[in-house]
This record gives sequence, structure tokens and C-alpha cells, in this order.
Amino acid sequence: MSTPTSPRKPRISYVPYEDMDERMQAEMDRAAAHGTPRPETNAVRAHVPAAFWAFAGPWEQMFRNGVVDHSIKELCRVYISRTVTCEFCGNQRSERGANEGLVEGQYDELLNFESSDRFDDRQKAALAYAQAIAWNEDDRDGLWDRLHAHFSEPELVELGCVIALTFGQQSWIRLLDVDHHQYMAGTSASMAPGFEDADALAASKAKTDYWAAGAPR
Repeated sequence: MSTPTSPRKPRISYVPYEDMDERMQAEMDRAAAHGTPRPETNAVRAHVPAAFWAFAGPWEQMFRNGVVDHSIKELCRVYISRTVTCEFCGNQRSERGANEGLVEGQYDELLNFESSDRFDDRQKAALAYAQAIAWNEDDRDGLWDRLHAHFSEPELVELGCVIALTFGQQSWIRLLDVDHHQYMAGTSASMAPGFEDADALAASKAKTDYWAAGAPR
């Protein structure tokens, strides 16, 4: 088991960039330049091209694009990271989310979103959806009444699929022991503040107030 400051070794190897075809390399270049996801998880999925594109295609169509506000999907993505303790995903931030007004303080309050004044009613409804997908919900009538008050049915389908894809992938990624700045290193694209390079990442993880402190590693 690694310590917070020791480099992790992935449990499944990274496919070398030069072994990928041009289309995959283009997606890897995008990941290195813009993140969410950064290259490491893509380099694991690349062992099976169908798995690589089964994630990358829907992620492009529904997370980066689609009918629901991207900033809401980004909040749900990081909520799942925090609730399942996927450090790789939880230490990334969507560039577009920041451009749409998300600020770091919001991420810090995701697990207590209902009592926070940093989220509006539409954002809280979406986060309640993410919470219910991850952990179920006893009051389903109340949940759906709340969701239908803020989202159309196409929006609920897209948001549900994005959350479900995020939940499944992040539950797997946390077991892979991948970490940032291990593959196509040298950029800080989409990294959360304090995680911009390998040294900063190690220092942030060593702090007692690190958001995933105490989680199995």
C-alpha cells in the first residue's frame, strides 16, 4: 500500500502512445491539453480500443456537449468523485466549468450540498440525482417531483447517463492506482489548485486537510 507521498504504480499498464492509432493519439493529445479526463485513464482503456471509445465517445457527446448545462454535469462528476473517493477524478477540474462560473469553494461543499448556500435550486436538484444514483433514495416521489421541476425529460436522461457513466468509471478508476503526471506529463491542464505538477500533487496529498485523507491507498 502506497503512502500519500509515494508515487503510485498503475495496476494495469499504460499503453505506449506510439502503439496507438492516429485517432487515439488525437484523443490523447486532447486529454493532455485539456483534461477531464487527463491521459492516464485513457492510456489504460487503450488496451481495448472498444473500451477506449465506449467511454470517449459518450463523454464527448454528453459531458462536454449535450443539452444540460456543462457546469451542472461537472458538479455531479466531482460529487461522485468525492462520494466514492476517486482521487484521480476528484483532483481534476473542467476548464469549461470554470469558464461557466464554477469556483473552487463549491467543490469543497459538494458532500454537504443541501445545506450549502453556494448552489442554486437547480444545481441542488442535480446533485440530489447524483446522490440517489450512487446511494439510492427512499423518497423517490419527492426526488422525481424535484427533478421534473427543474429539468426536461431529455435533460434528465442525459444527466442520468452522465452520472451513471461517471459512477461506474470512477468506482473502477479508484482501484487502478493511477495518478496524475505519470503519462504525457508536463502540463497542468484541468488540475485542481495545488495539484499542478507531481511535486505539488504529493505535497497536497500529504496535508492533513486533504479531501481524501484517510482513504485506502
